[in-house]
Amino acid sequence: MSEPDPVLAGFRSSIDNIDAALIHILAERFRITKAVGDYKAEKNLPASDPSREERQIARLRQLASEANLDPEFSEKFLRFIIQEVIRHHEQAAAK
Repeated sequence: MSEPDPVLAGFRSSIDNIDAALIHILAERFRITKAVGDYKAEKNLPASDPSREERQIARLRQLASEANLDPEFSEKFLRFIIQEVIRHHEQAAAK
């Protein structure tokens, strides 16, 4: 068995750190959106706000483009998160 490549190991260590940060950021985002869902349920507001969602997607597509990240990928990722948030808000409203 050959020795691990130190350059590759360094890249992988950085990727692992970034992945951990992403998980913590998503956890914080969902902590806040849970509070939003509870508030919406309390005030009988709709679980979804399509106009805000579209504005957010447009804004984040622009940010992705400026960051040299594929806007299509960014939109898919954000739409996945939005759908999960809406599902949580619908569950909160059903309680």
